[in-house]
Order: sequence, then structure tokens, then C-alpha cells
Amino acid sequence: MRVRLAACLAVLTVVAGVVPASAAPRDMVRNHPMPSFGCLRAPDVPVGQTVTQSIESGGYQRTYRIHLPADYHSFVPTPVILTFGGRGESSTTIEGYTGFDDRDAIAVYPDGLTDAKGETSFEGAPYSPVGVDDVLFVSDLLNQLQGTLCVDPFRIYADGKSNGGGFTALLACQLDHRIAAFGMVSGAFYPQSTVGCGPGSPISLVEFHGTADTVINYDGDASRQGSTLPAIMDWLADWAAHDRCATSPASTDIGTDVVKFAYADCAGASSVQHYRVIGGGHTWPGATVHNGPGGTTLTISATAIMWRFFLSHPLE
Repeated sequence: MRVRLAACLAVLTVVAGVVPASAAPRDMVRNHPMPSFGCLRAPDVPVGQTVTQSIESGGYQRTYRIHLPADYHSFVPTPVILTFGGRGESSTTIEGYTGFDDRDAIAVYPDGLTDAKGETSFEGAPYSPVGVDDVLFVSDLLNQLQGTLCVDPFRIYADGKSNGGGFTALLACQLDHRIAAFGMVSGAFYPQSTVGCGPGSPISLVEFHGTADTVINYDGDASRQGSTLPAIMDWLADWAAHDRCATSPASTDIGTDVVKFAYADCAGASSVQHYRVIGGGHTWPGATVHNGPGGTTLTISATAIMWRFFLSHPLE
């Protein structure tokens, strides 16, 4: 008990004094570790169940689904996993095929707002809802979670599929001092997902992509949604350069249809990894229910790999 209480008190001592002056709030976006004031208080959502909550952010009423692990305790700082769905995909749908509810973490599934074609989507794409600040939404959402639950501020993670993967990349650019590591599946990495990127702290990320993805082409697309998508290996090389990794990634065959690529010697103990799914479609590896067009490999589980990757990369 004393060890757990000490861990909680350590979380509560993340104060503004340890944040450099340059990390001051920018348009109310908190891009630095924040204290969790929800420790040692009863949670306002049921344990072991998923419920829908709401929050006002940027003038909009936003919703999200949240699942507390069955063994959640208010005196134990707990990781958070934010998972973002693809365009037109509900939080209920992505919760159903990712399986993050089974991890020892607070699983959160935010909903996007409706874009011009009547489909929900997140910031970072040509079709994203105009005037919606989803980065602010995530910052506000984390503030709310840390105000009511015992969140470990050094183990907050984000992942997403397709448009949600592109938005996760945007978060890697703009919330890199608050979110510890990132995961993407079939990521839609439009130029809008690089806003705010540039020289800075190393970022740990893992990406999964099928070579037969007919939605987000593995080899890039010069005319997708009136914009340009990079080839996945080029996109990875850019992040590896950002992290100052070794020039070429090492490759490892996994089964007959998956190749893992991993860059070595990255700055600050960061890591850039990629799983190429040979013949894979616009799907979540390891998912056992339909989640997009094309084939789904069962050789690996993106959820299991992401979870291990996340646990290995807390916020430095």
C-alpha cells in the first residue's frame, strides 16, 4: 500500500515548476506533463464497463467512449490509450475491433465531428471539418481525465487508423511533450498531418500498413482527395531523420506475410518501427471482425504490438 501511495504522490508532484518556460500554454493547448488530481478519489465512471462521456472544447460539444480496466484503483497511476477511428467510423466501431479494453489501461475512444460530406473525421486531412481544433480537444480531454482519474502523466499514448492515424501523426507533432508514444494503422498522412512538425524532441512511433491497401496506397498517391500522400517508407524515413536514427532500418520476416522494419540508434531512446503486411488491406492486423476493405492478417496483432511498444516508451 505504501508503495502505491508513494507512486500516486509522485504523480501529483508533476508541477509547473518542472516545465520549461518555453512550454507555456499555446492557445490553451497543454503540451507538457500535467498533474493528475483524480488520484485518491472515487472515479465518476464505472469500472470494467464502457460509457459515453462529453466535454465542451473549442465551442463544440464533444463525445468520447471510456473504459476503465476492471482492476482500476484510484491510488495506482494508470496509463491512458487514446484511439482514433477512420473517416466515418464511430468510437463504438473502433473500440469493437481494436481490443484495447482488455489492456491494463484507461481506454478512450474520441468521436470526430461531421465534415462537409456528412462523415465524422479528425483534423489532419483535406476533408477535415473547417474551424475544428482537434488538438485542443485532445488537450482538453486529457485535462478532464487527469482531473477526475488517477492517470499516469508519463504513460499517455495515442493511436489511430486511416484518418485517425493521420491525426495521431499530427498529435506527434503538436503534443509530443504530453503524449509518450504513437501508433498508426493504414495511416492517411496528408500534408495537413505535418502541421507543427519540425526539429524537436525525438518521437517514438510504430506504424502498420498493408501493401494491398486500396484506400491509402502503400506506395503513395499523388491525387488522393485533391492532395498528395507519401509512400510509407518515405514517410518513415522522414521520422527517422527527425529522430536522428541510423540511415537504414533493419528488417525481420515474421511468418510469411509480415516484415518488420526497425531503425536503430535513435536519439533520446526513441524508436521508429514499421510492420509491412504483404497483401494486407485497409485493415487492423489481428482484428477478428470486419474493419475495412481487403485482407486482414492474423500473423500479428497490432493491438498487442502497440501495447508492448507503448509500455517500453514512457514520456522522457
